[in-house]
Amino acid sequence: METKWLEDFVSLAETRSFSRSAQLRHVTQPAFSRRIQALEAWAGTDLVDRSSYPTRLTAAGETLHAQALEILAALQASRNMMRSHQVGGLDMIDFAVPHTLAFTFFPHWLMELKAGFGPVKSRLIALNVHDAVLHLVEGACDLLISYHHASQPLQLSPQRYEMLSLGRETLAPYARGDDAGHPLFRLDGPSDQPVPFLGFAAGAYMARLVDLLIKQAPDMPPLDPIYETDMAEGLKAMALEGHGVAFLPFSSVRKELKSRRLVPASAAGHHELTMEIRVYREKSESARHVKPVAESLWNFLKADKESL
Repeated sequence: METKWLEDFVSLAETRSFSRSAQLRHVTQPAFSRRIQALEAWAGTDLVDRSSYPTRLTAAGETLHAQALEILAALQASRNMMRSHQVGGLDMIDFAVPHTLAFTFFPHWLMELKAGFGPVKSRLIALNVHDAVLHLVEGACDLLISYHHASQPLQLSPQRYEMLSLGRETLAPYARGDDAGHPLFRLDGPSDQPVPFLGFAAGAYMARLVDLLIKQAPDMPPLDPIYETDMAEGLKAMALEGHGVAFLPFSSVRKELKSRRLVPASAAGHHELTMEIRVYREKSESARHVKPVAESLWNFLKADKESL
């Protein structure tokens, strides 16, 4: 049995909706349903009455819900107590960062940060968006850096968490260029054949943004999905080999565009989406533990934004 099953179950008990809980837990609804079924298999009984709407818990489910809340609270309390005994690493800032930002944005941002704030000792925890958010919620990191788009906001309460904007990022389609510098595949212009498409795996944060972008594009040609992965770097590698078109953040392809190894697969301004890059933290007044160095960094970032 996995603790995330209990977290899923508690979410379902609160929302009474599989689709809403799947969204809050940053997974697809089929994946969320499978995890609830796995918990029921472990418990040996039905926990959810699927014949009603909104969803209701069975009697066994109500019992487990109360126990799950106590178990998760006890685990968190134990974790906090163990961390209180940790004497090392107080000058180290723990960052939870989605994989794409970890490879592209974070190294450059950290170098610029040192120029103004000074040397920073950092520990990078690279995860998918869902797990990165959980790291912040569970107190397993000091700061979370993530993308933000109005269509896919992170489910973090503004009463408990605060955020600052670090910049913007553009998501756009790219493909390998031919000898003349033209893309091997295009998403604009006439096309008799489906365009080979390299996509993010279903349920990934970027996948939902790409789906939105495709749906909003009236002139999008038919796409033939031939490959998918959670990792932007994996999509970039496939695009570089000429397998198809991939939607990628600009920061991840900056060097390849300069060398013309990759080129835009649409005209400038077409099939693009702008995201915000944000940093989040638990508010000082509600934080379970605050490192002085992380507090100093946050105050520096906040002052820097206010001066603009």
